[in-house]
Amino acid sequence: MDHLARIFRFLGLQAGDTRKLGIMGPVFFAGGVAELLSYTAFMALFNLRFGVKFLPIVYIIEAVILPLEGLILSYIANRMSKPQLMRTLYILMTSTVLINGIILLMILYFKWDIRYYYPILFLSSNFVVRQFSLLMWSLAFDLCPTQQAKRLMPIFVALATLGGITAGLIAQVVGPLLGTEYVYFLASLILIAGFWNFRKAIHDYLVPLTLKLDKKERQINQTASSGQSNLKQLLKSPFLLCAVGLMTLMPALYFLIEYQYFTTAQGSFSSEHELTSFYGRVFTILFTVSLLLQLVSGKLMNWLGASNMLLAISGVFTGGFILAACFIDSRFALVAISISYIFIYLLYYYFAEPCYQLFFKMLPLAQRDGFRFLAQGIAASAGILLGALLSLLNSGGYIPMTIQAILGIIVSGSLVALAWYSRQLYIKELIKSIQGMNSFVSEVVASFLGGVRNSKAITAVIELLKHPNNYVREIALEIMARFQDVALLPRLFVLVQDPSPRIRLAALKAMNLHNVDLIGMVTVAACLEDTDYEVRAQAVKVIAQADHLKEQAHYFIRLKLLDPDPRIVTEGIKALYTLKSTQSYAACEEAIDRLLMEDGDAPVLVCNVIQACNLTQFSRQVNALLWDDRPAVKVAAVECLGKLKDVHIVPQLLTFFPLADHELHEASLQALIDLGETIIPDLTDVLKESHPMIWSAAVKALSSIWNETDVKASLIEPCIERVTQLNTERKFVFALEQMNHLELASLAEKRFLEIRQALHDAIWSVIGRLADAEVVNKVRQAIDDEDEEVRDNGLEVLAEGLGDRRLASVLLEDIKQWDQKTADDVTDSDSLNVDSFEFIKAELEANDHWLRVIAVDALSRKEIGSMHDERVYLSLLERVIFLKQVPMFDNLSLEELGLIADIAREEFYPDETILLRAGEINDTLYLIISGNVELSSVSSEGLEGSFGVLGPKESLGDTSILEHIPSSLTGQVLLGEIHVLEMNGEDLTRLVRRYPEIGIGLLRAASRRVRLLEKMIIKMG
Repeated sequence: MDHLARIFRFLGLQAGDTRKLGIMGPVFFAGGVAELLSYTAFMALFNLRFGVKFLPIVYIIEAVILPLEGLILSYIANRMSKPQLMRTLYILMTSTVLINGIILLMILYFKWDIRYYYPILFLSSNFVVRQFSLLMWSLAFDLCPTQQAKRLMPIFVALATLGGITAGLIAQVVGPLLGTEYVYFLASLILIAGFWNFRKAIHDYLVPLTLKLDKKERQINQTASSGQSNLKQLLKSPFLLCAVGLMTLMPALYFLIEYQYFTTAQGSFSSEHELTSFYGRVFTILFTVSLLLQLVSGKLMNWLGASNMLLAISGVFTGGFILAACFIDSRFALVAISISYIFIYLLYYYFAEPCYQLFFKMLPLAQRDGFRFLAQGIAASAGILLGALLSLLNSGGYIPMTIQAILGIIVSGSLVALAWYSRQLYIKELIKSIQGMNSFVSEVVASFLGGVRNSKAITAVIELLKHPNNYVREIALEIMARFQDVALLPRLFVLVQDPSPRIRLAALKAMNLHNVDLIGMVTVAACLEDTDYEVRAQAVKVIAQADHLKEQAHYFIRLKLLDPDPRIVTEGIKALYTLKSTQSYAACEEAIDRLLMEDGDAPVLVCNVIQACNLTQFSRQVNALLWDDRPAVKVAAVECLGKLKDVHIVPQLLTFFPLADHELHEASLQALIDLGETIIPDLTDVLKESHPMIWSAAVKALSSIWNETDVKASLIEPCIERVTQLNTERKFVFALEQMNHLELASLAEKRFLEIRQALHDAIWSVIGRLADAEVVNKVRQAIDDEDEEVRDNGLEVLAEGLGDRRLASVLLEDIKQWDQKTADDVTDSDSLNVDSFEFIKAELEANDHWLRVIAVDALSRKEIGSMHDERVYLSLLERVIFLKQVPMFDNLSLEELGLIADIAREEFYPDETILLRAGEINDTLYLIISGNVELSSVSSEGLEGSFGVLGPKESLGDTSILEHIPSSLTGQVLLGEIHVLEMNGEDLTRLVRRYPEIGIGLLRAASRRVRLLEKMIIKMG
């Protein structure tokens, strides 16, 4: 296991990757084996029993069938869900191979002579070979997010390649021993064996991912171009016609070399067993070479780029036919043609296809797929037909194979010319796209042109720097940045003096100063005094590249430590530490100390620098920021200390969770995860007895830190126990209702819902560690969906035992239980027999502070009584109950309501008291407990008008308190004494900074007030 773990770490695989690899890996390996076994067998049987001379005719028939095949598959796909389609296609292809295998065995044993069955065998088996690879890769891309795909796809390719090598070895052994029929039949058995993993991959990953389809994706895009208009545009575009030409000639040449390979092989071997064994040897060599090419394919693609790669492939095609033409009439014919076939096969199937896609990326996204499918449909049929016709010239006896090989040289020479011409057309299309201000072209150009210098492309882009539109010039500079060509520096030095700051910035980003001279550095250093802060910051980054002129770079950057903008100072600090300017460290530390004490965003910026440069000596100063009132500063400090591995912050981090807003909660959780295994003892202690929010955070952190084995051993049971405990404690709500404490029962129910949410968050994190994280997120979204069908589908997936069967079962039962009954519906026998007083008394020992407070309050009185009693002051809990009923705060948690209640004070005001006066600055928020307030205003003509009357649970002063501006309305007590909760503006502002949800409540209240005024204005109008 340790060796396996080391291999996974070497490959950069994560926990979710290994699970997916364990399920999908065998499918790709089995697919590679089955595909090549069936291909080797049916080609040998067809060529010997029906005749290789008929191969071109069968390919022509296949070219005619292909469009019909596409229509049928499209029809099926539109009427099935993706999982159903995948399973159906796998079963269809497996059944096809199995039926053919049984027929072949019957032919073998009963000595039947059914010669005209072999074209059917060829067409049906070729359908399987063609579609099975598409099915495998389609499923893999559907299951793997982008980043995971980058890690797993090379491994899947390697497994499929190993499958091909294995198939070649099997064919060499089984063919001579048992016969070619058994080689084919074995392919069906391997497909059947792989179905379990294929089905499990669909069930575990694809089904959850398709629980909630975007309805927009299901609808046909009515605005998209029709096939007819796409065809017209295709015929008018030399660029797209060139792409279709390449996509046509390459398969045509492949089918031509394949014909020559099969014809030469058939002439060299008279026995089926020998021919099958030879095919096996060739495919063993082919896939071994493929495996070796995979090691360099990524670097090769990045260096050559798609355009140069297509040119290189075209050159290899030409070389292959030259080799065939030279040796076709010699005793080395089979070796020469086999070598040509191997390399043309590899390049066509593994390298050419990705290069084609770069042509279509130059098109707008909405049109891309339409043109791609149209071009691929035309090219597939045309390529097969052209290849079949070229093959037919020999099989029909019109020309010898030598002349046919020379024709191959001519056609492949045309392919080289077309590939070369495509580069020129691409540059023209690139210029057109830039002038059309399509920003995506800068991302495509590097992939297409690669690392090989293309002078025409560079010249064309340089010409765009004279364009009158700054946006076009900026895109041109983005493309130049990808070239990283030092020869462009003189032009870029001129552009750093451009009037437009965007152009100056883009010019700096395009620079490469690794070998610049001192004059060039001085030119860039002038940008350090630019009026635009982004330009100054980029100039610092660029100068830091000049490590060959360290002293000069240190001098210029050190000056920016005194820049008035903290963003520039922090860039300077980062650059000096990157350059390892030890003589500047003292100045950097002084700047850091200064920025940590400043207001605004400076501490946030410097915390990012401290963690980026791993400056552990500032841990103490950053630790002090954990108590800062500014939320952004506190979050930055938490993130910084987590990255610095400061384990001393764990107790403080844990205290944040009960009151943390979303951003602070996520930052604190990530900090715990970053601290890693060293804090496991602290977190496991929390699991025993702790606040529910802290317990939830500890479980989520541990589920990320621990491996799957430890998670299963140590977190499953605590989660199940917590669910059971929560369901038992929820009877506390029923007990409060029994004692007629309805308001307290409502408050307790709200708190239990908050605790349940935190508990479920923790459980989902554990399940996500034991299953695929993306799948778990999709299932959770489906369960929370308003659509009942989507929700039921999500619950069904959970019922299958997602992650861990016991935990998933407990979570499912809990979701159903809480959904089906509220506190008012609790009527089970245990609840009815409960001693309410004893149950409430037991809640005094609860882990949650608010449940204990509610229990204390319930035991200290029989009922909260009416809030309308004269001169009755409210307790803290009664204030919370009142605040919960105020619309402004109805979405806040009990913790947040408690904070507001803590800063509020009660007051009584007699009738006609003016609480708010128009034109005067207001610094108090009033929440009306009982009584009324009239809102009025005086018009410019001096006329006073009433806008309405506020009553209990409404607010006054919320529109002006945070801005400290004069009030636009007068608020006067009406019809007797009023009882209010007051909050000072500064205290409330401080709370809003720390807990943004409170500010959102104020915004909602202000919005309601604006709507009220709008209605009054409409009435007055």
